[in-house]
Formats: sequence, structure tokens, C-alpha cells
Amino acid sequence: MTSLSPEFVTQAKYKRVMLKISGEALMGDQGFGLHPPTVQRIAEEVKSVHDMGVEICMVIGGGNIFRGLQGSAQGMERTTADYMGMLATVMNALGMQSALEGVGVFTRVISAIPMDQVCEPYIRRRAVRHLEKKRVCIFAAGTGNPYFTTDTAAALRASEMACEAIFMGKQVDGIYDSDPKTNPDAKRYDRITYNEVLTRNLKVMDASAIALTRDNNMPLIVFSLDEPGGFRGILAGEGTYTKVMG
Repeated sequence: MTSLSPEFVTQAKYKRVMLKISGEALMGDQGFGLHPPTVQRIAEEVKSVHDMGVEICMVIGGGNIFRGLQGSAQGMERTTADYMGMLATVMNALGMQSALEGVGVFTRVISAIPMDQVCEPYIRRRAVRHLEKKRVCIFAAGTGNPYFTTDTAAALRASEMACEAIFMGKQVDGIYDSDPKTNPDAKRYDRITYNEVLTRNLKVMDASAIALTRDNNMPLIVFSLDEPGGFRGILAGEGTYTKVMG
């Protein structure tokens, strides 16, 4: 994939963004784990935005490997289950790092739980410097604390890194008033406020993450990760998505 022209680069609507994707997004049609062609496709999407000159942070969930809430529901102690889920996000981050570096994008995996042999510990100033050097930063292990989701981790890291927006890659092209997969008459919102998301219980992110993004006046853009070129298109002012604002 070739770099974009300087004229196209100037069209990017944001200079630094957070991309939040679920672990399930990496497993393709499989029921578990990583699907290498799917990981590769997402890496190429990220590269296409990186080529625009945009600084990119990422947070990836761990639900394709282990989900803390499910483990807790099956009788496992909640704190232990959540730490296992955090370790799953590190595995996903390393897989994405490998795919990104395979297409020529320098990447750093930064973990909230120190594990120096495989990735860097989270130090805010160092992470900011990586972004300034045009490296993609993948923040792993959530916030490092149990009882917090990777949605909250994405909102927290986006605020700490002074991102201009959070992009949430979903399997649908925005926020709907009901599940469009089961309700063909579901209404998609072009714009909606954070308070409306909470009061209508739309479950875009968990309530803690929504409150944090709202309090920091951080735009949230929900789009389809399955739409080829969708991530880049939105940054160029195109595409279909829902924008959540103040």
C-alpha cells in the first residue's frame, strides 16, 4: 500500500485518535482466538490512516480469549477473572503489533501490568513521545485494575494522550435504537449526546466509559470495522457513522 499524497494528508479531520476494537473483532468467523487474515485486514486499515499522518492509539478487548465477567459468572473469583481477561488483551495486542509491523508500521505495546520481557510498562510521557514519533501505541491490560472494562481503559488512555476523538469499531455502522440484526426497522442515529446514550441504555460503551468521555468532552465515533476503508474514510470526512458528543 502506497503512502497518500500530501494533499490527502491535510484532509484528516483529527491529528491523534484512539481506536477501540473488541477482541471478538479479531476472531473472524472462528468462535475463538485470533484469525490471522482478519488481524491482517485490520492492520492494513490502521496503516491506511497512519499514512495520512494521523497519530494512532489502540485498545483491544480480550473477549476472543477470555472474558472476566463470564469467568466470574461461572463461579471464578471476580478479581482473578478480570486479571485473566487483562492478560488476554496483551496477547491480542502482541498479535496486532506483529501484523502492523509486518506492513511497515512501527508499533509499541504498552501494558498497565508490567511484563518487561514482552512489552513496555505504561509511562504516560514515554507513550506520548512514541506517538510524536509516529509509532502506533497499543495499550494493553486495561487500566491495570479489576472491575474496569477495556471501554473504560480506552476512554482513560484517550484522555491521558490528549486524543481528539475515540473511534469505536463495531460490526454495525453506528448506533441504533435496537439491534439492526434482529430488527430491520431499527433507527440509526447520525448524532446523539452522551446523556441520551445513558438514558436510553444504548450500551455503546459501559457507563463509566461514557461518563469519562462526556466529562472530558471527547467525541465518540461509532463505525463499522467490517466496511473496507471505513476508518480512513471517516477521517477524510466521508462514510457512515454515529457521532456522540457532549
